[in-house]
Amino acid sequence: MSSTTVPSIDLLGMRVSRVNRAQALDLLQEFIDSGEPHLVVTADASGHVIAAGDPEFLRIVNNAALVTPDSTGILWAARRLGMPLEERVSGVDLAEQLCARSAERGYDVYFYGAAPGVAESAAETMRRRYPGARIVGTADGFQNTPEQQAALLADIQSKRPAVLLVAMGIPKQEKWIVRHLKELGTPVCMGVGGSFDVFSGQVSRAPLWMQQRGLEWLYRLYQNPKKYAKVATLPLFMWRVVTRRRLPQT
Repeated sequence: MSSTTVPSIDLLGMRVSRVNRAQALDLLQEFIDSGEPHLVVTADASGHVIAAGDPEFLRIVNNAALVTPDSTGILWAARRLGMPLEERVSGVDLAEQLCARSAERGYDVYFYGAAPGVAESAAETMRRRYPGARIVGTADGFQNTPEQQAALLADIQSKRPAVLLVAMGIPKQEKWIVRHLKELGTPVCMGVGGSFDVFSGQVSRAPLWMQQRGLEWLYRLYQNPKKYAKVATLPLFMWRVVTRRRLPQT
């Protein structure tokens, strides 16, 4: 499957790629081999709701090289609308597989985002889990001054990673990537939300049976009640799907 021919569905105004995990990984390898910069978005129900009030974010998603279905809500909506998708393709799973493949194929990965110390801990976990994983740089998500941002960009440019994983939450991470995509020239730039928290052990993933039954959101809420605001978008998303309310295009 080529990036120029990857099929997609129109989920009420948001494009979502019709790919399974294996196909998504093949596309990411194709992006790496091309040497050209690509934005990868992992789309969930909360992102769809955010896009309803954020035209800039919606444009970013609809122009991304790959938009994976990263929630059971997206899978449910696609089925409801008569455009079923094969499986969930989550950002945390793709991020881990990219680290594993970096050990096998020799490309470099850079971690940017999360709280101080988390990206470094996540990188160490991936190196232990996948000996030879080439994670060449880390930076926390609090590089906020112009001087810090300049130093961060210079560090990424100097290390020339094939993959840049950005963990700052939707839509901040996608907007940051788009702002710097061309100057960095990184072949795969992907927003990965809370993936570094998972890798570092700060947050544990739901048991497999909960993941398989679409209940990972409930486990996350149990672990961190502060995620209520994100979970609270689910009824609104469901209402938009049931009423077939399209996202406003600009």
